Amino acid sequence: MREAKMEPDSATTLGSARARRPALALLSEMWEVKLEQNVISYSAGISASEKGGQWQRALALLGEMWEAKLEPNVISYSGGISACEKGGQWQPALALLSEIWEIKLEPDVISFNAGISACEKGGEWQQGLALLSEMWEVKLEPNVISYSAGISACDKGRAVAAGACAAERDVGGEAGARRHQPISVLGSLRAGRASSGSGRLRC
Repeated sequence: MREAKMEPDSATTLGSARARRPALALLSEMWEVKLEQNVISYSAGISASEKGGQWQRALALLGEMWEAKLEPNVISYSGGISACEKGGQWQPALALLSEIWEIKLEPDVISFNAGISACEKGGEWQQGLALLSEMWEVKLEPNVISYSAGISACDKGRAVAAGACAAERDVGGEAGARRHQPISVLGSLRAGRASSGSGRLRC
């Protein structure tokens, strides 16, 4: 007799969403009962926000950590970057990745992968490839997830790049070239670092 395959239903999904809401409620309750929150409790709240698709809440919690004089760690930031990635917010994701360097922490593969995925969802293929290059520079070996996100970003960027090339031919000259120069993220990741190049396609 074949065993029936159980598929997650709407009730299961709803239950998972309800489980995340109490996590954030408990975090607030700690303040109300005068319990001191720590990096672990905040990181758990950021993770719950990320899983619930609440990227604004995740960023708010990171801000609250600094206000409470608690320095976020790589796990806290990775959760924030993942929340931004799931919310399709590539710019805040890269800002958080930059901030990790600024506070003298070192992002890990998870941090970079979330950043690359955020670029992929935002159609920023040049930025995604720049982050892949940055991983090698800081001696972090990209994994399958890293490359898959980079490949997907390039695939999504092909149509955009084709349109940019056509527009550049119409505009012509240096003005068109300047118009399609990508914004380099490497300089913002580490002050004084050289740009990895424009990554511009030939038309």
